[in-house]
Amino acid sequence: MFGPLQRMAAAAPGKSVALLWICLAGASLAMLLAGLVTPAPALDASNERKISATAQLPIFKNPRAALRAGIESYHAGDAKTSLEALRYAAEGGESLAQWKLGRMYADGDGVARDDAKAYDYFSMIVEHFSDDDPDPNQHSAVSSAFVAVGVYLREGVAGAKILPDPARALDLFRYAASFFGNAEAQYNLARMYLDGAGVNKDIRQGLNWLDLAARKGHAQAQAALGQLMFNGEAGGQAQRPRGLMYLTLARESASGAAADQWIVDVHAKAVSAASEADRKAAVSLLEDYLKRRN
Repeated sequence: MFGPLQRMAAAAPGKSVALLWICLAGASLAMLLAGLVTPAPALDASNERKISATAQLPIFKNPRAALRAGIESYHAGDAKTSLEALRYAAEGGESLAQWKLGRMYADGDGVARDDAKAYDYFSMIVEHFSDDDPDPNQHSAVSSAFVAVGVYLREGVAGAKILPDPARALDLFRYAASFFGNAEAQYNLARMYLDGAGVNKDIRQGLNWLDLAARKGHAQAQAALGQLMFNGEAGGQAQRPRGLMYLTLARESASGAAADQWIVDVHAKAVSAASEADRKAAVSLLEDYLKRRN
């Protein structure tokens, strides 16, 4: 397990208001990486998977300077310089550079997509912070790296020679969900409990984690929770108005990407099946929810 996690991971999630402070957990990364979302021109990926720990690029004064240069070059669209600088910074232990390279290779952003390289860079962060607490400004990057490695390990990636390890994935999701309050980790952890993947099936645990992620505005968690409530699969009687409320929130937050099409479909099916009374009650619940959130 993880050093800091030993005092955190065993804690079961609750629904108390005190846990809602974690809603702001994702803000720090957004501030750190503001302006870095413009894709750079693609480059061919190297055939080498292993990342050298000794490579030296004398044009950079130190890893921190290389990180700044890499970010600036990425924003300017200079993919080659950005990649060299970020690699040097990553090899020098700069976790933000490791995270950025992981995301670039995972998304094919400025480089050819390479899940093996992405996994290696994200794993650097996981290994480093298995025993050490990150600086608060690094929480979002570190927690998302734990989630990324967990996603790779949940089912494995044959083409990248990443073997499935659902038990390890569960530990990574639980760490990021509990210690960092990461909504994506909470959603993935909920799915594993609901599906009985890597852990004994536990509907109550799954619903609790879904609820925490849904309260942070996680669209997939809202849709999953809403569907369970609407269909009466959340325990007890069906909660059709509340389920429709969560499905509507998820539908509004859905990105429009193909991966979110299931949210659109589930919402449309529920709206069609709902009675007029269900719809009116859902609108009232939605108005109250938005007032409290704002």
